[in-house]
Amino acid sequence: MRKLSMLLVPGLVSMALAAGPVLTSAYAAGSDEPSPPKSDTSTKKSKKKSSSVSDPKFLAAYRTAYTTIYDGHDYTGAIDQLKSLKRDDVADVANLIGYSYRKLGDYPSSKVYYELALKDDPNHVRTWQYYGLWQLEQGNREQAQYHLNKIASLAGTDSSEYRSLAAALDKPTGTTLVY
Repeated sequence: MRKLSMLLVPGLVSMALAAGPVLTSAYAAGSDEPSPPKSDTSTKKSKKKSSSVSDPKFLAAYRTAYTTIYDGHDYTGAIDQLKSLKRDDVADVANLIGYSYRKLGDYPSSKVYYELALKDDPNHVRTWQYYGLWQLEQGNREQAQYHLNKIASLAGTDSSEYRSLAAALDKPTGTTLVY
């Protein structure tokens, strides 16, 4: 009986997750755990970068900043927290800094950090999504569409990042976006 329950429980959990509601909030696309940098891993510097991302102190500080953004909506505080990590060369960190600057209306700074994130990981789906929203907010619908197509090629049209940006693109020009 115990063996049977060990086989059934994972299947039931999977079915429950698949059948559960889909989160559509834009911030749901992010993660409170950064992925290792995608930069060249053949150098000693890059190996050090990867190991520091898995450091428990770094992860705790990253999660705190993530919560500051998405639960506290304290973008200025989060920028300070993220910059204190001294790891804006990591796509997840740079993306959150860019997102925070965008939410504060500092579009030039936001752009710098989105581009840093894509420099580290050209396939960073959340950055393509958030930078696509940035493009929309700047009135660049064609560029936002390019970002949407990039997300489709990386994560598919069923991904939350794709659906979020597609929904924003469906709104008329000039509509205030809440993302």
